[in-house]
Amino acid sequence: MDQTMPIASIIVFFNEIIRDLHTSLYLALGGSADEESIDWSSQAVELVSTGIKILLLLLVLGLLYWLAIYLIKKSSAKIRLNDRRIKILRSVLRYIWIVASLIAIMSQINFEPETIKATAKASTWAGIYYVLWTSSGQIIHRILQHYGLNASIEQLLKNVLSVLLLVLGLASVNAQIVIEIVSLVEGLGIAGLAVGFAAQSTLANFIAGITILLEQSFQVGDWVHINENEGRVVVIALRTTHVLTRDNITVIIPNSKVASSEVTNITSKNFIRFDIHVRIAFEDDIPTARQEILQVLSDTDVVLSRPESSATVDEIGEYGVFFIVRFWVKPASVARMPVIKEGITENIKLAFDAAGISTPYPHMRLLMPKDVDYPIATKPFATTTQRVPSEVALTKEK
Repeated sequence: MDQTMPIASIIVFFNEIIRDLHTSLYLALGGSADEESIDWSSQAVELVSTGIKILLLLLVLGLLYWLAIYLIKKSSAKIRLNDRRIKILRSVLRYIWIVASLIAIMSQINFEPETIKATAKASTWAGIYYVLWTSSGQIIHRILQHYGLNASIEQLLKNVLSVLLLVLGLASVNAQIVIEIVSLVEGLGIAGLAVGFAAQSTLANFIAGITILLEQSFQVGDWVHINENEGRVVVIALRTTHVLTRDNITVIIPNSKVASSEVTNITSKNFIRFDIHVRIAFEDDIPTARQEILQVLSDTDVVLSRPESSATVDEIGEYGVFFIVRFWVKPASVARMPVIKEGITENIKLAFDAAGISTPYPHMRLLMPKDVDYPIATKPFATTTQRVPSEVALTKEK
C-alpha cells in the first residue's frame, strides 16, 4: 500500500503535464475553451492558403531581385560601374531582398503590426550602418591621400570609426526594437568595469597603441630597432606592433613595451650613414690606400655620391693602421645592409691586393743590429758549488 501511493501520484503529475500541453496546442490551432473540438478542415485550408501566399510573395521578391541584378549587369558599361561598385550594389540588393522576404513572412503568420514595423526600421538602420562601415575605409583612404597623411593615421581612424559605427548601429537597432538603452548602458558600464580590472594589460596596450599612432615616432614601412629586434614595421595595431626582420620573421611586440622602450628609427631621414673598418700595414702608403677605398665606394651603386664618403685614419694600432670608412645610402637599402657591407669589404681587399697594399695580422718581428757578426758569441754563466755540512745547515734552519 505504501509503495503504490507514490507511483499513483507520479502518474497523476505527468497526466496533468500532458493535459496542459494538449490544451496549449488546442488553443494555438484556433480552438476555443468553450468548444470540445477543432475545425481541422478550416485550419488546414488556412494553413495552405498562408503557405501559398508566402511562396507567391517570395517568388515575386526573387524575380524582382533577379531583374535588378540583370539590369545592373547590362547597364554597367553605360553607367561606368567597376567590379567593386557592382559587388557593393549586389550586396545591397541581396540585403534588401532578405529583409523584404522576412517582413513578408512575418506579415502572413499573424505577427503584430508594431513588431513588423520595428523589424523593418531596425533592418533599415542595420543596412545603413553596414554600408557606412564597408565604405568607410575607402573614404578615409581618399581623404588622407588628399591631405598627404600617412598610413598609421589611416589605420587609427579606420579602427576608431569602425568601433564608433558599431556602437551607433547597435544603439539604433536597439532603439527600434524597444530595448531600454539606459539600462543597457548601465549594464555595459558595470561589465566594462569588471573587464577593465581583468584586462589591465590589454587596456594599457590599447592606450599605448593610440599614443604611438598619434605621436608618429615611427610609421608603417620604417626600419626600426626595438628591444633587440630590428626590422621593418608592417603593422601598427591598437594592441601590438608587428616588425618584419631580415630573416622574414614577424616579431609581434605589445604596444606597452614599445612605448616604454628606446626605439631607434633608422629610416626617418632621406639618407643614412654606415661605417666599416679596414687596416693596412705600417709600411704602406696611407693616401694610396685612401684612394683605393674611395674608388671602391664610388663603384658601389647603393652608395650615394652626396653626401660624400670618407676614409680616415681612426687608430694606429699595434699591428697596423686602422681606417674608418663612412658612406651614405638611401632608406631602401637598409634591409640589405649586412650584404652591402660584406661586398664593400671584399672589394676593398681585392683593391688592396691589386695595388700591392698588404693587410696586416697579429705577428712578432725581431730586429737585430746590422754591425754585429752572426752568430753572436755568447758566454756561459759562471757557476760555483759549495758543500755545506749538514749540522751547520740544521743549525741555520733552527
